[in-house]
Amino acid sequence: MASQETWQSPIAPGLSWYQATVGDRPTYPALDGSRTSDVAIIGGGYTGLQAAYNLAKSGVSVVLIEACRFGDGASGRNGGQLGTGQRWWPEELEEKVGYERSKALFDLAEAAKRHLIDFAREHQIEIDYVPGQLNVAHKASYKRDYYENAEIAAERYGYPHLSFMDEKETQERLGSKRFHCGVRDVGTGHIHPLKLLVGLARVAANAGAEIFEMTKATAIRQSGGKVTIETERGTITAERALIACNGHIGDLEPVTASHVMPIRSFIGATAPLDGHPDILQGGEAVADSRFVVRYFRKFGDGRLLFGGREAYTSDNPRDISEHIRRQIAEIYPDLKDIEITHAWGGSVGITLPRQPFVREVMPGVISIGGYSGHGVMLSNYCGKLYAETVLGKSRDLDLFTSLDIPAFPGGARMRAPLLFLALSWFALRDKF
Repeated sequence: MASQETWQSPIAPGLSWYQATVGDRPTYPALDGSRTSDVAIIGGGYTGLQAAYNLAKSGVSVVLIEACRFGDGASGRNGGQLGTGQRWWPEELEEKVGYERSKALFDLAEAAKRHLIDFAREHQIEIDYVPGQLNVAHKASYKRDYYENAEIAAERYGYPHLSFMDEKETQERLGSKRFHCGVRDVGTGHIHPLKLLVGLARVAANAGAEIFEMTKATAIRQSGGKVTIETERGTITAERALIACNGHIGDLEPVTASHVMPIRSFIGATAPLDGHPDILQGGEAVADSRFVVRYFRKFGDGRLLFGGREAYTSDNPRDISEHIRRQIAEIYPDLKDIEITHAWGGSVGITLPRQPFVREVMPGVISIGGYSGHGVMLSNYCGKLYAETVLGKSRDLDLFTSLDIPAFPGGARMRAPLLFLALSWFALRDKF
């Protein structure tokens, strides 16, 4: 296997800055022979490993398989921003599901945020947490919405950590004149996602979960009250199973594949911004109001980590750096020639309404995914909630199970082309 510095994920392009700075990233064996367990888990990202840990520590036998290395998927390559609430603002979600359910989902997301930070602290995982996030508007017409968002969060959702930023404050905090207003969130922050993932794998293994890398599930079936998962290296037989593949479901399970679609997202890391002290001097992460969100932060040794370009096919751009640098220059013109030291991408699992997909797809088999770019804290918590469901401790996962997540239209052949057309239209709308 390639060294830590040169290991190239077979499912995602580029070598990430996270990979270069994670420190020790242990390898785990591939499955070799068949296994029997209480629960089988497919997918070694945040969801799968959290489920494995929480089950194993309670005495449940768990076998987890990951097709590549732990951290090769979105859990180890994402933007690292925790956010607040669900993918929708609470007032937007309230219009769709009513105040009671919207409030319950908001509270669940806040519990997810606390769980992530507490989990890292309890298990001594250094995730490089930095507080603060700025949500900023790329259109002046959004000013009223942003102003009301901070008020509603405090008055209706018990979240007093948002404050409206006018144009002057927004531009001062960002060190850019590109945005018109925003909301500052001091109740959240951003992390080094691969450090969390590596620590989580260690904790799950120490709790007694059998975890395997480089072991791809080739089929899953249910019969006679048992779930069977086939791999090229052996078969796993279990009482029940969790599918936690998110944007990498492929053709393994058709119900999930029809509801969770992968899109490619790309991130670049610049050289340290030593000569630009005005850029994000407060250290906050940023996400803008575009449908194709641009998200960025100054992190680590002062470099800018910038994500924004999306591709709605499985293809990868020839030069990720070129596209990312162009988007950086739109916000920070002085950085038009900045060196991009690392550039990488990966698949994000999205659903049609941009809410998580949680469903029993066959007897005893739950599938969880489709976090739609809001998964750092939600994916961890969904893994924990799945374990609590199995253990009979909680039914909080039902808040997601009850959401109406329709399938993407078009069937297996037309689903991807239709998604490309729809998302391209939204991306075009961002410009006007």
